[in-house]
Amino acid sequence: MADDDGHHNAAGQGGPVRESDAEVQSRIRAGTVKLYELEKQIGPADAVRVRREYIEQETGTTLKNIGTFSIDTGRAATRNCENMIGAVQVPVGVAGPVLVNGEYAKGKFWLPLATTEGALIASVNRGASAITKAGGAEVRVLHDGMTRAPVFAAKSVGHAKEVADWAAAHEKDFAAIAATTTSHGQMTGLSTYVAGTSVFVRLEFDTKDAMGMNMVTIASAKIADEIAKATGARLIALSGNMCADKKPAAINAIMGRGRSVVAGIALSHELIEKIFKTDAKSMFEVNYRKNLVGSARAGSMGFNAHAANVVAAMFIACGQDAAHAIDGSTCMTTIDPTDDGVYVSVTLPSLPVGTVGGGTGVDTQQECLKILGVAGSGTPPGANAKKLAEIIAAGVLAGELSLIGALAAQHLARAHQELGRGVKR
Repeated sequence: MADDDGHHNAAGQGGPVRESDAEVQSRIRAGTVKLYELEKQIGPADAVRVRREYIEQETGTTLKNIGTFSIDTGRAATRNCENMIGAVQVPVGVAGPVLVNGEYAKGKFWLPLATTEGALIASVNRGASAITKAGGAEVRVLHDGMTRAPVFAAKSVGHAKEVADWAAAHEKDFAAIAATTTSHGQMTGLSTYVAGTSVFVRLEFDTKDAMGMNMVTIASAKIADEIAKATGARLIALSGNMCADKKPAAINAIMGRGRSVVAGIALSHELIEKIFKTDAKSMFEVNYRKNLVGSARAGSMGFNAHAANVVAAMFIACGQDAAHAIDGSTCMTTIDPTDDGVYVSVTLPSLPVGTVGGGTGVDTQQECLKILGVAGSGTPPGANAKKLAEIIAAGVLAGELSLIGALAAQHLARAHQELGRGVKR
């Protein structure tokens, strides 16, 4: 726990400092100790403080605010962040409650969103209100599987075909190999791709409540070694970008990666008029011409209003890998006219989320997961991660509804100006 000036007590987190801070910093400058070695020499809490003070001196910058935080230094500095000097604080707000009728998420939820973008939470809040008044978002997990795709170099195109065929024929053997590396997940699928003499083997895993990248990487490494040994192909890289990780990719949009989720809500004419101050026809046309035609004309891989906005805010709040927010951009938003109004849905083919491991154990992010009732492992294993995915999908639906409604009513610029975030300051 940080005290008022941002310095940490060493007791219980790293033991007493054997040298003065000045002596340690002198050794850093002399090169006899590296910045990344401090945790082993003086303990995590003191290492973070000494490193921060060193950077202050080197850059002439006061880091008082970065040095004030409450998360467990011992865990963060040794498991989440190398060369840690403190923490950047991102404001967290809540939207909701939003009613979710999922297979795993059932009931009303307050959505924690970490963002510096004014008007975002207010927008999601309005969409959440509409969803709840309409009876709750219907949400389903369509597919669940984390992928890793090593790439091999074959001797010829004929050899490449042989390698791909051999790998496809040994899927059950690979599943057994994967099982020797983890007791928490299992390999569930395999697909192969050839480009000239390059062979890609896309392996898919059920990672239960973990997002699972570490798990699948370790298992894939052992499988890749077996493929190389048996076929004579050279393993070039454990990740060959057919996974595809942290990049918008058609393969993830089509086949899914992580949790693939869909959420929908039926809105009546009366509710549209009351909450969004517009009509069903206008919302349909905004979605058609903006999200579908506009996205297609632009060559976008996402057909939505701002799905990644909500995904990123919830990912940061809930300890997910923020780089995976890019996967939220492949969302497709659709609106179907009905006799009573419209049916709005969002399809998120790739949500790499987890409730154990990684950033989920950081104290502040753990609290946000607890708000949603998904912290830790679920019963049965995997239930909490799927529940989180369903809740995020409901949040994305809320955000899409609100922005489409604001555009249909020509209210977007006015809403930002009223919240002090418009062009005029």
